Amino acid sequence: MTNDRSLRAMPRRTRQREAVAELLTRHPDFISAQRIHALLASSGAQVGLATVYRSLAQMVADGLLDTIVSDSGEVLYRQCSSAHHHHLVCRSCGTTVEVHDTQVEQWAESVARAHDFADVQHRVEVVGLCQACAS
Repeated sequence: MTNDRSLRAMPRRTRQREAVAELLTRHPDFISAQRIHALLASSGAQVGLATVYRSLAQMVADGLLDTIVSDSGEVLYRQCSSAHHHHLVCRSCGTTVEVHDTQVEQWAESVARAHDFADVQHRVEVVGLCQACAS
């Protein structure tokens, strides 16, 4: 999956932020900040956990990463396509599928109109078991 906006196009590019961005371009699944930090440390990169969190926060703010919240409440990060989408997530193995569905968009707009809300944003995560884990 690639994002039209490169993770390498971040403001204030530092060696540490480059290391975080590079790891995320090679890692296809959602991953925690702690896991990113551990992988960087095991590869010899000297990046502090606070720097990892700051880098991730900036990438999310710039629209370069998507986030989901695990069952344990931990925020997980992944580079996703730039088009608006939702996620279908396996609660056992973490496999994630990007879902593009106009019905969700229409429902969100309808609910917003019915309650006189404007400029509404939404996030939908559907959690279940993938076929391999359900077997």
